[in-house]
Amino acid sequence: MEDLNILICEGNTPEEGKIFQDVGIPTHTESLKESLAYYNKNLKIDVLNPCLKLDLNEIVPKLKKYDGLIWGGSSLNIYDDTPEIMRQISFMKECFKNVKKILAICWGMQVAVTAAGGEVKKGIKGSHIGIANDIELTNDGLNNLFYKDKKNKFNTPAFNFDEVVTMPAGAIHLASNKINKIQGLNFKTGVSEIWGLQYHPEITYEKMINIIKFRKDALIKKRSRFKNEEEINNHINFIEDEIKISEKDARMLELRNWLNLIN
Repeated sequence: MEDLNILICEGNTPEEGKIFQDVGIPTHTESLKESLAYYNKNLKIDVLNPCLKLDLNEIVPKLKKYDGLIWGGSSLNIYDDTPEIMRQISFMKECFKNVKKILAICWGMQVAVTAAGGEVKKGIKGSHIGIANDIELTNDGLNNLFYKDKKNKFNTPAFNFDEVVTMPAGAIHLASNKINKIQGLNFKTGVSEIWGLQYHPEITYEKMINIIKFRKDALIKKRSRFKNEEEINNHINFIEDEIKISEKDARMLELRNWLNLIN
């Protein structure tokens, strides 16, 4: 695998990233860098935060140098009309004109889908808190090189309350589970080919557990996802059981395959 130029777009605001760092949790960009290095330590990686006001006249002409773009997760909700979110959607549209291969993870997929004319709403069948169970590949997923060597049905780290309800025109549905119909998709727009995931192959279950512990009050009081700490602890135990049988290589195959696709 030759050296590649990769641009990572951080989905969280700088303030949210600092909150993570202050409690000792790696940012999503740090998790991405670590996981990508598992497959290729020679990647040339630049990081950009499109939540911020960007000098597009300076940045956009440089986008064509990247072999691929990865847009990571966030705690934002795409349907909220905030400047940070609108900036991300606008910048994604610029990327569609300039970057040929895009991996859009969780929030990144929601931004890409929205920018391409699809729709994202609050999930109506529940949420994923640290783990998604029984994701199953569609026939198109089984035949897509993005899922080469992936099991037909698998569990994976995930953390989301929202879901894609309408895919962009011409998109191919790759994976699904009982909570989110669209767990994986593939579509083309502009010069770009986009692979989108609603889950997180780049994040460890251990990090997900730390996020759950950090957000436990919000998960109980704000999100009403758990009744009390006992339910949270039982859920953490469930994830810890998954750690015992989970294999790193199997968990991160999508990253390996995407790097091979852009190589």
